Amino acid sequence: MNTAVSSHVSKVRLLDAALRVIRSKGYAATRVEDICDAAALTKGSFFHHFSGKEELALAAAGHFGAMADGVFTTAPYQAHADPLDRLLGYIDFRIAILQGELPDYTCLLGTLVQEVYDTHPAIREACDTHLRGHCTMLAKDITQARRLYTARAPWSADSLAQHIQAVIQGAFILAKARQGPQVAADCLKHLRRYLETQFIRSPTPETTPWPATRKRSRPSSGSTTTPKRR
Repeated sequence: MNTAVSSHVSKVRLLDAALRVIRSKGYAATRVEDICDAAALTKGSFFHHFSGKEELALAAAGHFGAMADGVFTTAPYQAHADPLDRLLGYIDFRIAILQGELPDYTCLLGTLVQEVYDTHPAIREACDTHLRGHCTMLAKDITQARRLYTARAPWSADSLAQHIQAVIQGAFILAKARQGPQVAADCLKHLRRYLETQFIRSPTPETTPWPATRKRSRPSSGSTTTPKRR
């Protein structure tokens, strides 16, 4: 293995270690030594790639964002032709990947920004960039589904994408509090049901199309219906 390839491999190992350690311990509690131990590399290797923990966190945010992009753009639900099926499939996929330990399925970006939003503005901005990028990905399918099924809806694709992201991040917080994924899965199932109410494919008596407050139909003045006597 040549020097350039070896250097790249060691950097990726440090970034992968950062994803797990920071999601496990939080940014403040994570030490450079913890990252090196998890990556099985020396501190010399760490400082060859990063000037310190903040530079590592910035790179880790980008690494996590790129990894997430790869996971979601190649996920099975992307094969659906209908944009609403893709959107609902996204939620189903999110539920399906709630597997393993907390650091395996929670969000590095959410973990970082909750902790350092006021003390490390560069990290906050990096997290915001990648969170916005994920919302933009969702908004593409929402825009197409809105055009097909609920063009008069009083919300924008961007606002619904942000709502989806907010529910997901909140679900991760509850999973951390409860030390398991079931509560997060329940939250996402509720989110899916909510989304189904916003896109009406075939209106039924149980669904209410936009506008949400429609008037009840009244009998015409020429109706011959006679009220029943009690």
